[in-house]
Amino acid sequence: MLTPICDNILQAIGGTPMVRINRLTRGATEATVLAKIETFNPGNSIKDRMAVRMIEEAERDGRLTPGGTIIEGTSGNTGMGLAIAAVVKGYKCIFTTTDKQSREKVDALRAFGADVIVCPTNVDPEDPRSYYSVSSRLEREVPNSWKANQYDNLSNTAAHYEQTGPEIWEQTQGAVTHLVVGVGTGGTISGVGRYLKEHNPAIKVWGIDTYGSVFKKYKETGIFDKNEIYPYITEGIGEDFLPKNVDFSVIDHFEKVTDRDAALMTRRIAREEGIFAGNSAGSAMAGVLQLREHFKKDDVVVVIFHDHGSRYLGKMFNDEWMREKGFLERSGMTAADLVASGVSGELCSLEAAETVEAAVGLMRAHDFSQISITSDRRLVGSLNESHLYDELVRHPDVKAQRVETIMQPAFPFVDISTHVDLLATMITPVNPAVLVRDFKTDKTFIITRSDVIRVLC
Repeated sequence: MLTPICDNILQAIGGTPMVRINRLTRGATEATVLAKIETFNPGNSIKDRMAVRMIEEAERDGRLTPGGTIIEGTSGNTGMGLAIAAVVKGYKCIFTTTDKQSREKVDALRAFGADVIVCPTNVDPEDPRSYYSVSSRLEREVPNSWKANQYDNLSNTAAHYEQTGPEIWEQTQGAVTHLVVGVGTGGTISGVGRYLKEHNPAIKVWGIDTYGSVFKKYKETGIFDKNEIYPYITEGIGEDFLPKNVDFSVIDHFEKVTDRDAALMTRRIAREEGIFAGNSAGSAMAGVLQLREHFKKDDVVVVIFHDHGSRYLGKMFNDEWMREKGFLERSGMTAADLVASGVSGELCSLEAAETVEAAVGLMRAHDFSQISITSDRRLVGSLNESHLYDELVRHPDVKAQRVETIMQPAFPFVDISTHVDLLATMITPVNPAVLVRDFKTDKTFIITRSDVIRVLC
């Protein structure tokens, strides 16, 4: 049945198809697994739904007025939805994003006339350099502006309660038993989950989280643990704070998926199902397979594919990028072998508020040539002996200053399965060490040039 003619592109939002997953689940589960393909929205993501809902709510209560400027911190997809609506409604857009987001996402936002400011990923949300803080500052400085604030704006959840939830219920004819969703802002899982549970309280709502995010531990313990926070590659899910749109009372369980498993599954979805979906879809689908023992034959599992694969052509769909991250299979020695042999040591770090003199003492006591720097136990930088030597020679008084005044960028993170030959290319004069994360033991190890030399010689 053909859809009617739309007066503008915003009327094409919603009504996305649901597709049965066949090959990925074959031999893994007898449950019916259905993907809600949100790439059919005009902006190729589920975020179109809540972007328009937030704008219309702001227009109704006077926060957004004609000729105004929309400001938002975004990983790309919400910005796209806002930018499309802004074109139709006559608004300007300024977006902040992080340097871990794909280039394709940034370019797409600029294609719609938006100004995009790229901010560092590895800083606290409260840091004035973070994309959260920069967007808030711009709202104060730019006349006639409105910040959408997708994380705490409950219109986000409302959009999915009013639209996405009813669509899923109708498409499955009420047979849905499980909802599996990658959780970022929390609006999708909270809105859809609440709607479905109101119709059938027995429905299980499972959120997919990533390592480096705080959601899972907070749900299980009520503890916001900053030790859980560290850089990760997966886009679109996980956070280092608690958005108001994440309704933990609706979510029954969080399942964590590694960066590697999410990236590999993103590629498998395209190659085995013919669905060109993004990185969060890979996380969600990998989570479904991790949870397969919980499904019965008659269960109907709905998993949401949030966005389009075209935004990840330079990342998950690029073989060179995948090899650089250690995600493609190789033969030979891995970081895990270095750790097991005792060549690599567990990470030792120093708080950024400590003095340079304390850093010297720590490095001397352990015979370290470099250390990591943390802020409230979160990795924010590094310090190596060559740079430390230069600073002390030029400015002897620097030893009394806080170490954050001379720290260097944080060492790159890799998975413990990364091969040694790849590690060797990552260790450079700029990055004299690499941090290796073992998700199973929840430990981080540091590998230096000398560690690699010992195993290669």
